[in-house]
Amino acid sequence: MVRTDRIDIEVRSGSEDREFRFSVEPVAHGEGEGIAYYRFAMEGDEPRIPEAVRLSWMFPAVDIAGYWDPGANRERGIRIDFNEPFQAKATSLAPVCSLYNAAGRNRLTVALSDAMRPIRMRAGLHEETAEFELWLELFTEACPPMDRYEATIRIDTRDIFYADSLREVGEWWAGLPGYEPAAVPEIARLPMYSTWYSFHQQLDPAEIEKQCLLAKELGCEAVIIDDGWQTLNNERGYAYCGDWEVSPDRIPDMKGFVDRVHALGMKFILWYSVPFVGRHSKAWNRFAGKYINTYDGPDTAVFDPRFPEVREYLIGIYERALREWDIDGFKLDFVDSFNLSEEMRYTLGEGRDYDSVPEAVDRLLSDVMERLRAVKPDVMIEFRQKYIGPLMRKYGNMFRVADCPNSYSQNRIGSIDIRLLSGNTAVHSDMMMWHPGDKPENVALQFIHALFSVPQLSVLIDRIPEEHRRVVGFWLSFWREYRELLLDAPLHPSAPDFLYPVVYARDGRRYLAAVYGQGVVAKADERSDDYLFVNGTADDAIIVQLGEKLVGTMTVLDCGGSEISRVNVRLDEGVHRLKMPPSGLLHMRRSDTSIDGER
Repeated sequence: MVRTDRIDIEVRSGSEDREFRFSVEPVAHGEGEGIAYYRFAMEGDEPRIPEAVRLSWMFPAVDIAGYWDPGANRERGIRIDFNEPFQAKATSLAPVCSLYNAAGRNRLTVALSDAMRPIRMRAGLHEETAEFELWLELFTEACPPMDRYEATIRIDTRDIFYADSLREVGEWWAGLPGYEPAAVPEIARLPMYSTWYSFHQQLDPAEIEKQCLLAKELGCEAVIIDDGWQTLNNERGYAYCGDWEVSPDRIPDMKGFVDRVHALGMKFILWYSVPFVGRHSKAWNRFAGKYINTYDGPDTAVFDPRFPEVREYLIGIYERALREWDIDGFKLDFVDSFNLSEEMRYTLGEGRDYDSVPEAVDRLLSDVMERLRAVKPDVMIEFRQKYIGPLMRKYGNMFRVADCPNSYSQNRIGSIDIRLLSGNTAVHSDMMMWHPGDKPENVALQFIHALFSVPQLSVLIDRIPEEHRRVVGFWLSFWREYRELLLDAPLHPSAPDFLYPVVYARDGRRYLAAVYGQGVVAKADERSDDYLFVNGTADDAIIVQLGEKLVGTMTVLDCGGSEISRVNVRLDEGVHRLKMPPSGLLHMRRSDTSIDGER
């Protein structure tokens, strides 16, 4: 047990011979009451491979209603102290969790400075005492021998909105040495078309160009060419990946394809499965013995990034594509699959210049970015949830929601979760897709529920009804008009334990509330010139609570942007039930002139 000025942190290690000495000390800071920092240190007399080290302390379960971590997804309930902890490392999630009350006020947010190495983390309720045990376990995977280690624990108990506490954690990480986020090109903040759900691996350049032309007309500015371009195999696996030929069989004239897309006024982003090498590739034998695992069966291996020749091979592939094809960015997929198999757990040396896999992946991705930026400084890099942590921000400038085809609610949950920690990194929705026979209102929900992220579209545009295209055009136009408000204003997602039933954005002049829960109240408690209410439900009305009287005009649009009504209104302070169609938009604009002599 290590006693500090505020909490008692227990340190446990599997090392029976006490080869390391441990200490936990408070760190001075100037952030005021409610935030504390503690430096955890390990020292040994000689370098050794540490066994798992667990740090834990207790926190009273007072006024706590819910729990959040980057991988909680739909499970926001209070954890028990014997529940399985979540795992984080450089390429998976982030070492932070939060406890909050029924009003969404922070009660405890804990984060660790070391987002590189694997860690297991949990805040679980101890039944016997009604206290939470905060639990961090370090060195859960084999790592290089060391004689010293340091990390800082950040503990926030301030009575502030939980999202503000998490945002500040993201800012804290971004300010640490070696964690500076990548610059975000403006094009990364604009709608994109993706081929995945619309084409899958059946890629045809002429057909894609047709979709690009239609997507450009609707407001998309780039196309992401997904899996399928690199081989003629259509089995949805990766047994043929690894070579990434200059003249791929399916699209031998890749440069011409890129040029034609550029001529349409769109940028070109290309997909790669970074860690995978398949049995049917030439690279399979070339790199035999330089794998750390398999993926989805014995025919796909995972490269060992600790070998410099492996890293150089991968970097060379991307650099060549950027130079020879003039593409604008990369969708670098599956980087969270660089995982050591159990039999490889203690493989060290033998030509490897790193012993730690996370450190080798950091070197790989850092070198990728350095080499690519030397060719094209504004190159775009997309990563997919769950590799969306603080270190991933320094390699990539686009984070996308994990695959959730046709699930607009999952797109909402995923995009808000990513936004909470990601600062100015461009957060993208999963690609939106739906059945051509669906209702226009349901098509609109795909965009409404992903409103606070950059939209990605993935349907065959020429095969959806005209009424669907009208819906898509309207919501992409609306999103672009209010992009700065949606992406840059402070995000206020209510009730995370109820999966964000209302999400607000305000910039002082404009106020927007997207309502996703039936019967919930959208609170307009700050004065604005413009109030925008988006109905993300199937109800024909929303409930609004005004903080003061409003005199002005109220315009109601349907899911496709057609005007339903425009009236002058005088609404008193308090609760109002406002009629509007499902998936519609209601715009109230404050007037400088009065109605019936009132202002």
